[in-house]
Amino acid sequence: MHEKPITAGGERGFLSRLLHDRAGNTMAIVGAAMFPLVGMVGGGFDLSRMYIVKTRLQHACDAGALAGRKAMGGGTWAQQSGMPNTEAQRFFDANFRRDSGSTLGVYGSKDVTRQFAESAGKVTGTATAVLPMTLMRVLGKTTETLTVTCDAEMRLPNTDVMFVLDVTGSMNCKAGDTSCTNNGNVPATDSKIEGLQVAVKCFYEIVARLDTSAPCVAGAPSGGTGSAVQIRFGFVPYASNVNVGKILPVGFMANSWKYQSRKRDGSEWSDWYYRGVAYPDWRGNCAAAQANTATQENRVQKRYVWQYGQDMCVYERRDLQPRWHYALHDIDVSGLKNGTGYRDSFTVAGVNNDGSDRTVDWSGCIEERQTVRATNFSPIPAGAKDLDIDLVPTSGDVTTQWGPALPSVIWARNVTSNWNEINTAETRTTTNYYNNVPFECPTASRKLQQWPDATAFDAYVDSFRASGSTYHDIGMIWGARLLSPTGIFSAENALTPQGGEIERHLIYMTDGDTSTINSNYTAYGLSILDRRQTDAGEVPSNATLNDQVNLRFAAVCEAVKNKNITLWVVSFGGGINTDTENRLRACASSNRYFTASDSAALQTTFKSIADQISALRLTR
Repeated sequence: MHEKPITAGGERGFLSRLLHDRAGNTMAIVGAAMFPLVGMVGGGFDLSRMYIVKTRLQHACDAGALAGRKAMGGGTWAQQSGMPNTEAQRFFDANFRRDSGSTLGVYGSKDVTRQFAESAGKVTGTATAVLPMTLMRVLGKTTETLTVTCDAEMRLPNTDVMFVLDVTGSMNCKAGDTSCTNNGNVPATDSKIEGLQVAVKCFYEIVARLDTSAPCVAGAPSGGTGSAVQIRFGFVPYASNVNVGKILPVGFMANSWKYQSRKRDGSEWSDWYYRGVAYPDWRGNCAAAQANTATQENRVQKRYVWQYGQDMCVYERRDLQPRWHYALHDIDVSGLKNGTGYRDSFTVAGVNNDGSDRTVDWSGCIEERQTVRATNFSPIPAGAKDLDIDLVPTSGDVTTQWGPALPSVIWARNVTSNWNEINTAETRTTTNYYNNVPFECPTASRKLQQWPDATAFDAYVDSFRASGSTYHDIGMIWGARLLSPTGIFSAENALTPQGGEIERHLIYMTDGDTSTINSNYTAYGLSILDRRQTDAGEVPSNATLNDQVNLRFAAVCEAVKNKNITLWVVSFGGGINTDTENRLRACASSNRYFTASDSAALQTTFKSIADQISALRLTR
């Protein structure tokens, strides 16, 4: 058999046919395409794994930051041996679940790190994880490092907090000391007033995030709250009155007010009174008496004086005295006004004992506007303008305005030695009646304001002094007035300057039962004479006045809650009776009544309130 030789042309024909024959190239083409195809599919698969792992990492970081900030509360990051940082890491680990029995994270991620830190109340975190690649290895990508950040900070909504604080005499005692009768101006060691001052400062530290002079258990904060939120604090320290007059617009104060006072009603010569005695001269004559004046007459008479056993020269005098008309008098008090502000004193004509003018000082306490005599304040009677927390005074309508409390123009009619001599009848006499009525005016109240300076906040709270009796109603009335968004300061309280909504809280603290004294000069005048709240025909008992205070207090509590204001009530020191406790509990918003037996418990209580008022939010 002979093979056919391959010619040059035949060789070219074979190669040409092979070149154009594609049937055998499919496998090679598929094999070559597998590498990019695997890379594309693997890339999509690994990208999905990266997304899931990074999402889980972010959630864990967020959870850790939030947990750390909650654990920090109103304190510091380093408190309790670094407990906030420990909590942050623990919550991170719990949320970035690892495979059972392995140190690996989800989808086999490894080398997981998490770090948390705090600055100015803001907790920040960084977390990383290394994720091994699967199909992308064919492209040379073996791992991917994933990194996330997170943070959490204490952010309040725009918030107004009004403190209404009992600063009566019993606050000078130590909490729990039932035998204490210290109603003076010297606090006992570890007194309730000192405990209150510390608790208020620590509350401020939590909410305002600024450090005060107080030794707060939560530690020292820093950094403030920033300018994105408005946080304001106001104060009404109260006893038998409140010191609010000088923060009111001058148009809210009357120009004339009625006081249990006196005005001069002519003059009368007094009886002759002994001035001295002398021996007659050798002729038996007496030296001339002192010369007379327009307001003084002098005389000498020779008569037998048994101490000397002979006739003596007896010198006597009588004075031209003011005759007084004691009654409920209108007094022009417009002299206290100075343009848009107030003076600290003014002159009342001719009321001194010698008939001269008197300079009358005004500390800032007030007399309340028109009220009614009633035993039921639910609903509040229309005529009880003192209990209308939103009624804006009308110029010229004295029933809607307030008057300055001026104890030095008050005379307790007919009283010269004891209160049993009191008499409501008008009197004309030269007798100088009692002009030193019991009166207390606490530290000046403050309208709602921002306190960016902790030193100024310290100084104000340190100015509280405990003295006087316990009139719960007047404190609640003015706390409500200064906080209300629809009342006398609605222009300042309704919204922030930027038009933002405001959350409102009133924190009311007292250490005792209602305790009135009918001879006190209070926001309702001299009760034993004025009787504005009680039967005009009889001297009110202290028990009757207590009932009035309690009824009015309860009525204003309801008015506050109807304003969508959260009302927090704290009983401090454990010295109240069951009726008072029930009344305070009913006053508070739901689940907002607290008791604090001592100063440490009061600080804890105020911290709890501050923590509840604060709102914790994640920020990115």
